Amino acid sequence: MPMFNNTKLNRIISSFRGILHSKRYNFTKEEFEKLLNLLQMANNVTNDNSDVDCGFKDMLETYANDYHPYLAIVVCLFGTVANILNIAVLTRKDMVCAPINRILTALAIADMVLMIEYIPYACYYYMVVPTKMDFPYPGGVYMLFHAHITQILHTISVCLTLTLAIWRYLAIGYPEKNTILCSESRCTLAIGISYLLPVILCAPAYFTITLSEQKIREDNQTFILYHTDLNEMFKNDKTLLKINFWIYAVFLKLLPCCILTVISCWLIYTLFKAKKRHKALRSYDCVPLRENKETKKKASKAERRADRTTKMLLAVLFLFLITEFPQGIFGLFIGIQGKDLFLGCYQMYGEVMDILALINGAINFILYCCMNRMFRSTFGKLFKHKILAPWAPASEIHTSTRNGTNTTEL
Repeated sequence: MPMFNNTKLNRIISSFRGILHSKRYNFTKEEFEKLLNLLQMANNVTNDNSDVDCGFKDMLETYANDYHPYLAIVVCLFGTVANILNIAVLTRKDMVCAPINRILTALAIADMVLMIEYIPYACYYYMVVPTKMDFPYPGGVYMLFHAHITQILHTISVCLTLTLAIWRYLAIGYPEKNTILCSESRCTLAIGISYLLPVILCAPAYFTITLSEQKIREDNQTFILYHTDLNEMFKNDKTLLKINFWIYAVFLKLLPCCILTVISCWLIYTLFKAKKRHKALRSYDCVPLRENKETKKKASKAERRADRTTKMLLAVLFLFLITEFPQGIFGLFIGIQGKDLFLGCYQMYGEVMDILALINGAINFILYCCMNRMFRSTFGKLFKHKILAPWAPASEIHTSTRNGTNTTEL
């Protein structure tokens, strides 16, 4: 019988082992019937999964078992520090006044909390529990909490990224109405909705996943272990399960991705259109007056800053789409094919999609530093002096006397 990396099959084997140890191979009629039922369940699991061929199975299992936990912890540690730096810079007095920076701050907070939560999960699930199937009650509760909180936090990131794109679209598309459409109060409302709406959107998952117990008897002792599992109602009704996957795939993944794609294409078109307009203005501007020249310099500087901001946000959106589109397509296929594809393929690619989502949340700091001059300037003012001061050469420290008081200047 072929072996499968499957939680349900592992629990069946664990129960089978418990029965063997409980009576030292001496079965009662009830125990023998239970054993037959377990073997039938195992046969059903192998038959269900044997028709699903996802490819790269050995490579995916090697990555999941040998590399993913360590890589995920490194990415989460880096991402946590990077998002703390994002928050520190974006909340400075000269940065926080821009509504777009407030949305980026809210996004950094959601990504930071997600990575902080993922670190103990990776340590516990991949390093502490070797079987990865059943847990003591506190561990089972934590796994259930992890399943829900990561979904909520990730959906918050989706909503904030969507808010970011729509906000930029309004700022560029309707500049004459910026004070109304992009006001401080509307920004606060958008961030609040982005944090509260995912709690409602993820409600189907609260009823789909539950905590189940598994009794195992070994050495004349009965142990009760727990695991996350599908609710009995969803197990018995495949239609409900498909509806849940359709909601997940369409409303939480594909719909935001489609909206972001349309807005991103429009922003790119706007950038090319602005470049053509700048070239046309430069060709007609032969001998301008001094006042007009100074005014145009200020205007062109503001336009270049707006273009840099748009390019930075486009990079953020593209990274988001790269990580979200595969999950949405997977969810859509599961809604069409049913849970067999989920058990056979989606779970195998779960670690790959996890690490892509974590990298997406950790790399924003690098994008801001590379593509936003004001972010770099504020970061330098905030940290450069503190970091370099202890290693500054003594010759650079000058002491002067002002009003009879000695002051040290760097």
